[in-house]
Amino acid sequence: MIDLSTLDLVIIFALFAIILSIGIYVGKTSGKDTAQYFLSGRSMPWWLLGLSMVATTFSTDTPNLVTDIVRTNGVSGNWVWWAFLVTGLLTVFVYAKLWRKSEVKTDIEFYELRYGGAPGTFLRWFRAVYLGIIFNVLAMAGVTLAAIKIGQVMLGLDPVTTVVIAGAITVVFSAIGGFKGVVYTDFILFFVAMAGAFGAAYYIVGMPEIGGLDALMAHENVKDKLNILPDFGDTNTLITLLIIPLAVQWWSSWYPGSEPGGGGYVAQRMLAAKDENHAIGATFFYNIMHYALRPWPWILVALASLVVFPDLASIQEAFPNVAEDKLGHDLAYSAMLTMLPSGLLGLVLASLSAAYMSTISTHLNWGASYVVNDFYAQQIKPDATEKELVAVGRITTVILMVVSAIIALALTNAKQLFDIILMFGAGTGLIFILRWFWWRINAWTEISAMIASGVISILVTFTPLGEMLFGAGGVFPGYAKFPFVVFSSTIIWLLVTFLTQPESKEVLYRFYKKTQPGGPGWKKVLHDAQKDQEELIHTSEAWSVPAGILAMLVGCVFIYSAMFTTGYFIYGESTKAFALLATCVVSGIVLSQIWKRIKGKVL
Repeated sequence: MIDLSTLDLVIIFALFAIILSIGIYVGKTSGKDTAQYFLSGRSMPWWLLGLSMVATTFSTDTPNLVTDIVRTNGVSGNWVWWAFLVTGLLTVFVYAKLWRKSEVKTDIEFYELRYGGAPGTFLRWFRAVYLGIIFNVLAMAGVTLAAIKIGQVMLGLDPVTTVVIAGAITVVFSAIGGFKGVVYTDFILFFVAMAGAFGAAYYIVGMPEIGGLDALMAHENVKDKLNILPDFGDTNTLITLLIIPLAVQWWSSWYPGSEPGGGGYVAQRMLAAKDENHAIGATFFYNIMHYALRPWPWILVALASLVVFPDLASIQEAFPNVAEDKLGHDLAYSAMLTMLPSGLLGLVLASLSAAYMSTISTHLNWGASYVVNDFYAQQIKPDATEKELVAVGRITTVILMVVSAIIALALTNAKQLFDIILMFGAGTGLIFILRWFWWRINAWTEISAMIASGVISILVTFTPLGEMLFGAGGVFPGYAKFPFVVFSSTIIWLLVTFLTQPESKEVLYRFYKKTQPGGPGWKKVLHDAQKDQEELIHTSEAWSVPAGILAMLVGCVFIYSAMFTTGYFIYGESTKAFALLATCVVSGIVLSQIWKRIKGKVL
């Protein structure tokens, strides 16, 4: 436990006061109607939405997760989430403008735009509950778990006290301020969180116990953890950490903030943008910051923790007050922060508080938007007034916070939850990509995929079947579990798709008129429309998806090379760093030219 100085307390409470003030101020306008409360009237600029996306994903559990990964699998272990860059850039260059054209209030409302009849209605309200409540509270529980660990290690607080303090402040300004309050406070929280992360990394690496960058990189506990790419001679590690994430995971799995084809709170921000170009600019800025710049301060602290706390026993010895069921490698990040001096300690604690509030407030508003727009207003009270819907949104916000806090008290570490959510979303991602561009996808496709991935994941994760198939001496190697779920789920939803009736012409025509997706996957529908003398195409733009995919690939080179450049400069490997910097510059120039050919300048 650490003693906070007066300066530390002033910094922390000043941040809390600013956040609450903003929530109360914008609450005067955000409560007018649901469009204001959940989308801020669709008037947000790209830079504000981009900063909000970065702040939202800068949660308290993210540095803990990265620390757990680095201590367990080395820097290269981060490919388990770095691979989602492909998903992110596909959203930027292909799906962002489609989402903005749809003009739905939530990505769940999309279901009744794309699908028709009872299955489409069922899918909308069920996904609202499934994602907005179940998956959403799981994600929030992971963030709250991180806050619990920080409270235990740094402040000596018991879990319940941490949950009550952190949750109460966040839920108050989230319920009052709505989406506009979330985005405005994210602007402040972004800079506070970044300053705290970089300040902590700089100080910790320079501590006498670490001895600077050169000493850190040469330390016996760190040397074998530095590789950015996995060891190509270790087949099992290579397949687990690199091949599966890049070849299968990015397109096949649903994960909050990294949904194939866009979705969740990323889609919420695209839908709140002024126009298509602002939606694209926001998501592109977010992906650059999220992958190229932000991970390195966390990675440096994680590597330094291996010097000070080489194993779990050393963490437990240093912090005996930590509950047995909360002990894990992810604790090392908080443990290292206890060594910060007064002032910087207050800034870092404020930054962690900022990260927590930003992420939780986004999840609360996002989840409440599903419950209100896609469940309550559709299934419970279709004639509800806007004032009543906003009230339901505020009540839902409080309930989601309470439920997620209860779940957080039962969890052990962030990686545990990450793996569970990833596995349960396996096999569904390809549908989210194809449903825009293949007319044959129907509501039963998504329903069967959702059920299949959930049931199969439970069977291979929590029953003896999983041990028999993927355990020691099992039929398949352990790394085959995720591809197995993806392959099995995909076979099932493909069979269901062709065994069930396609969506009606009326539904397909309506969707095409609204979003103008284009491409060979709609050729039959366009042919039918021509025979029916139905005009579907109302734009002269050429189909931009091939150019968008090329932009995605070049964008991956641009951002990955930027990320590697930063890493190799930190490692002191200047030759590699400058070569990658040149690659970054060239790919950036090529990317700008491709984008100009797609639709002129983004901004």
